[in-house]
Amino acid sequence: MRELVIGKNDAGQRLDRFLRKAVPGLPAGRMYKYIRQKDIKLNGRRCEISDRLCEGDVLRLYIPDEFFAVPDSAPTEKNVSSEINVVYEDENILIVQKPAGLVVHEDDSGETDTLIARATAYLAEKGEYDPKSELSFAPALAHRLDRNTEGLVICAKNAESLRELNRLIRDREIKKSYLCLTVGTPRERAGEIKTYLFKDEKENTVYVRPEKTPGAKIAVTRYRVVKNLGELCLCEVELVTGRTHQIRAHMAYIGCPLLGDGKYGRNEPNRRYKAKRQALCANRLKFEIKDETSPLYYLNGKEFLSDEPEFMSLIK
Repeated sequence: MRELVIGKNDAGQRLDRFLRKAVPGLPAGRMYKYIRQKDIKLNGRRCEISDRLCEGDVLRLYIPDEFFAVPDSAPTEKNVSSEINVVYEDENILIVQKPAGLVVHEDDSGETDTLIARATAYLAEKGEYDPKSELSFAPALAHRLDRNTEGLVICAKNAESLRELNRLIRDREIKKSYLCLTVGTPRERAGEIKTYLFKDEKENTVYVRPEKTPGAKIAVTRYRVVKNLGELCLCEVELVTGRTHQIRAHMAYIGCPLLGDGKYGRNEPNRRYKAKRQALCANRLKFEIKDETSPLYYLNGKEFLSDEPEFMSLIK
């Protein structure tokens, strides 16, 4: 028998979702069976998969020990670098600047050196995260960037902050803007691009559709010219929606693809400038929180800027 006491970071979850994270070796079918047979009890009583857990609740699991085994291959903070560029940090969140070329999460390539792995290792090194004392929570990123896009990413240090960050992003109370170098200058100094984007999952490519078509989603991008650099142009871009490759596809759609973009850009200038990655940086985050009861309301009005983007070296 194993006993799990629900902590602050575990509270608020459905029982089944908690068990999937706290006991990853337990197959879903077995979990449902053990709950039906009362081999899993909540506070000494029969429970349901939809029960919401509260801090201090006690789960008793009368199941074989084999389901609690952790695979030896599971990545830990000990086998990854803790090197990250911290832009801001408090007891709830961490804002870091991701370099181009680093993935945010482990992908199909099996790469374990990821931004979230580095952030987790950094917090473990500081003593702010101990995986052995957490049943289901681990530091998590509230949003993501493509491997070859650099810039600011927010990491939640606790479950309450993660839930609130997810809400703020969903309700567009965190404004995100980007700097990019385009090949060509937009006709208008500032404007809004509103189209539909269709994603080809197999090719990991999006296609712009001026009209709504089956499977396409609305995409809105605002931009302004910061500086005309002759053949190139430095632009600031704000995402109103957050679709895959939205900035890259939209800027190419108006005839100004990103320098270095091998998917939506132009090969000749990319080669000439020796640009191997899209010149795109998530350079600004601003919190515009409306609810004064938000646990992150103290961040309202705060704005965070990245360091100068790496791609600016291409034009110096």
